[in-house]
Amino acid sequence: MIKAVVFDVGETLIDETRIWSRWADRLGVPRFALMGAIGGMAATGRPLTDAFELLRPGIDLDAEQEAWALAEPDSLRNNFDADDLYPDVVPALGELRSRGLQVIIAGNQPPQAKSALEKMELPVDGIYTSAEWELEKPDPEFFAKVAEVAGVKFREICYVGDRVDNDVLPAAAAGMVPTLIRRGPWGYLHSELPQTSYGIVIDTLTQLPDVLAPR
Repeated sequence: MIKAVVFDVGETLIDETRIWSRWADRLGVPRFALMGAIGGMAATGRPLTDAFELLRPGIDLDAEQEAWALAEPDSLRNNFDADDLYPDVVPALGELRSRGLQVIIAGNQPPQAKSALEKMELPVDGIYTSAEWELEKPDPEFFAKVAEVAGVKFREICYVGDRVDNDVLPAAAAGMVPTLIRRGPWGYLHSELPQTSYGIVIDTLTQLPDVLAPR
């Protein structure tokens, strides 16, 4: 019996299209080129940072982000706000809570993501990031921390994300019920992998309430 549903952030709750579009503009490359490079990294299992190296060899991402912040202190840059939420997020989270499930957000995100999510006033019981925990998926300790903040047993937690490597496999290894959502480059590609047999595969978050807590 599932008592808590825990959500990843990027391409699970947040549509990252605008973020990557702004990055492309910043780097002076076509948006389609950056999107394609990101898709290539997803398809070949390479780190996302390799997409930047491919398009701008030798790029120092930390220095680039610092320069960007100085040049555009008031812009979103590589951050997100409520306009980036997928349209099914609020209704799905609200319905899960109405059916008695605890709803938590916990994903690999930088420090500023927590305040950005909190400003959205989402129907959730807690928001946590890898930055505040100093733990990143797929580290098993990240999932142990998830269980700790949820206050329930591992088997009573459903972890929802868009990646097999970062979400499905480590959540299953921890004893949780993993759910893969088919969206974003990783979500679509990883939904074809045999490892999805470890859990549930959905196309929209609004499917979750009836799957996890049918009336």
